[in-house]
Amino acid sequence: MIYLDNSATTKPCREAVEAVTLALTENWGNPSALYSFGIDTAHLLRAARTKVVTAMGAEPDRVFFTSGGTEADNWAIFGTVKRFGKKNKHIVTTAVEHHAVLNCMKELEAQGYEVTYLQPDELGRISADALKTALRKDTVLVSIMMVNNETGTVMPISQMAKLTHRFAPDAIFHTDAVQGFLKVPFAAKTLGADLISVSSHKVHGPKGAGALYISPRLKSFPPLLIGGGQESGYRSGTEGTPAIFGFAAACAAGSATFRQDIGKEKALLDGLVEKLCKLDGVKINGAHEAPHILSLSIPGVPTQNSINILQDAGICVSAGSACAKGHRSHVLSAMNLSPEIIDSSFRVSLSRETTQEEIDKLIDGIQQILNWKNR
Repeated sequence: MIYLDNSATTKPCREAVEAVTLALTENWGNPSALYSFGIDTAHLLRAARTKVVTAMGAEPDRVFFTSGGTEADNWAIFGTVKRFGKKNKHIVTTAVEHHAVLNCMKELEAQGYEVTYLQPDELGRISADALKTALRKDTVLVSIMMVNNETGTVMPISQMAKLTHRFAPDAIFHTDAVQGFLKVPFAAKTLGADLISVSSHKVHGPKGAGALYISPRLKSFPPLLIGGGQESGYRSGTEGTPAIFGFAAACAAGSATFRQDIGKEKALLDGLVEKLCKLDGVKINGAHEAPHILSLSIPGVPTQNSINILQDAGICVSAGSACAKGHRSHVLSAMNLSPEIIDSSFRVSLSRETTQEEIDKLIDGIQQILNWKNR
């Protein structure tokens, strides 16, 4: 199998699998317990947090574990509006966010919030100037993803955060960095974002873990869950240590080879784009600025047909976001691409394990799709 759907999920790395196994077989104590077995697990939990903090470039004790990126996004958004109470009800986001953000916005609109959706250009980019124009004195939240999960477009998050704090000083800036973490360089403590969401299974860790970075700028923030006071009182409930330990191990492994990995992925992606541009009948969608994501279309061939042909060749790709199954891409629609382009689009996403041989076989598979179209 050639796996090229890494934006949906990644294969857990050896280090993560070993950490999960140890947590299930040896280090399975409750970290809140006061005897040595539990205290030892608490020490391991502290060490795991340090690994994630280091990978994110965050301040100590400002990263809090969640069940994944969706939970972190929900916490960031609903926690922000709860923090403001009834004071001000304007939010800025984009039309190309993940549904973990967009569906929260729909819920808030139903509650009376006014949401401004910034629209992308034909490459999926959203300018800092567009955000500046949208900001108001009553803006309470700006939520803009770091890397689009369908097109690989990278947003100017640092600049956008600075503009937000300048022109809407009371507003909180959140970025969904699920596709940016360990893919594009950033440090949480210098990025300027108040809240940053990340996910384990996108970086070769296990499913079931993620994190929310809460900047020291936020002196207080509403807890996600109330109970026994775990996660510094922000998210009560016994910590899911197997997933957390696996997440931390994946972060440490990914951080160690980060520059090398993204350089390799970018070279593979650029080479793929160069070869695809020489094939008559293939269209590249979006800016594909991140090193691992590419959206393409073969007009005249429905998406599912392309996926089936590639699957028969042993290649796994995606129709787009794995979290929006069965729906026309809202991202490509917002980019004003034609229905023919949208309905024939699919996403290729690489990882540090992707090889040149796999890319070559993908190109052969795409040629098979073109042959099927022209038969």
